[in-house]
Amino acid sequence: MIRVIIENLLLFLLPAVLYIAYRRTVRSSHDKDGTATNQQSVGQDINDAPFLWLFMAGAGLVLATLIAFGSTDGGKPGQTYYPPVVKDGVKIPGHFK
Repeated sequence: MIRVIIENLLLFLLPAVLYIAYRRTVRSSHDKDGTATNQQSVGQDINDAPFLWLFMAGAGLVLATLIAFGSTDGGKPGQTYYPPVVKDGVKIPGHFK
């Protein structure tokens, strides 16, 4: 259960992490050119972040992932899964019976 919570939490935080990484990358490329004189810390980048949009993007990513994995085709209750096997040099895919 803890694995599911950690995975969803990481998916939720992914847009914020990508945003901060993007801001740091853009700032460092400007610093090399000498055009940017304002040095900001990661904390300041977090304070300036558009939290509403990052929250909505993270929630949408988690929701889309849950829908995608929830709608995959699986067996019906009581069916047995038979894993893929190679028989006489022919691969037989996994299936439910």
